[in-house]
Amino acid sequence: MRFGRSAVPGGVSSRRRAQSWRARLVAATVTAAALAVPTASLAAPSIASAAPAFGPMHRGIPGSFEELMVPSSMGPIKVQVQWAKNGGSSAVYLLDGMRARDDRNAWANADEGDGPGIFANDDVNVIMPVGGQSSFYADWVAPSNTNGQKYTYKWETFLTKELPDFLSGYGVARNNTAIAGLSMGGSAALMMAAYHRDMFKQASSFSGYLNLSAPGMREAIRLAMLDAGRFNVDSMAAPWSPAWLRMDPFVFAPQLKGLPMYISAGNGIPGQYDGIGSAADVFNTGNAVALEALSMVNTRAFQARLGQINIPAQFDFTANGTHKWRYWHDELVKARPGMLSALGLA
Repeated sequence: MRFGRSAVPGGVSSRRRAQSWRARLVAATVTAAALAVPTASLAAPSIASAAPAFGPMHRGIPGSFEELMVPSSMGPIKVQVQWAKNGGSSAVYLLDGMRARDDRNAWANADEGDGPGIFANDDVNVIMPVGGQSSFYADWVAPSNTNGQKYTYKWETFLTKELPDFLSGYGVARNNTAIAGLSMGGSAALMMAAYHRDMFKQASSFSGYLNLSAPGMREAIRLAMLDAGRFNVDSMAAPWSPAWLRMDPFVFAPQLKGLPMYISAGNGIPGQYDGIGSAADVFNTGNAVALEALSMVNTRAFQARLGQINIPAQFDFTANGTHKWRYWHDELVKARPGMLSALGLA
């Protein structure tokens, strides 16, 4: 015979067993209720869980100007941006020329291209990458070995993948973009559009070199690149290699079929923006005359090429004009309506 409370029928031990069962019942009820919550959420989702928002991580102030540092395989690249007036998602890319600076894109300067001013009243984001001197905005095969370059230019990759991926975080659509460039940026604008039709809906070239494989053109480019930063054209692409031919608008012209284009060049005769007030003016104007005359020959050849394969484009050959920024400003003004129309903004 055992002694103690545990041996007493109906004593403390029985009450504890009853409490234990009640505790278990309460715990089971709580657990069931907890499990029922997500089940109910699946059956009748809340607004937040039914339609999660995947909008931009950032948002520029509509109509404002901002400078971004964008990661790339070449290191951080500065990009100057004027955000769309009404917060729209379409974009215009503006490419610089052979002597592109590392601190600003000349299109952003009101005294040169004035891209922000031209599109100030439009609901389009104006994207102006900084840098890329002598690059032709191409993916090079190696770093330039004549000026100690530490990395390989990969500008096509930047402009068609890294930059649009980054800008998508600001609500800029990658599939409704126009692109324009002057001089080396002119052929580059056509190249980007030709190979990335899913991204670019319109392309413009001002005083571009559009027949890169013509006799003498490679050596002319070699001299120009050595003068602009001591870059080596052989590091960009081997002579008449697939990489070189891929850059030549005359060669890839068939891939431009169906693309709205605006293409212009001056005749090299000094005009309203060519001053001769000093010896420096005379020298600079002389260079601008020669460069524009070469561009005119290239652009006329490209016009004939498009005619042969029945691809239409809007061409503008000015009565006077040399290789200078104020002429390109005027050409962007003329190209603007077609750019906006292609983007569905006009």
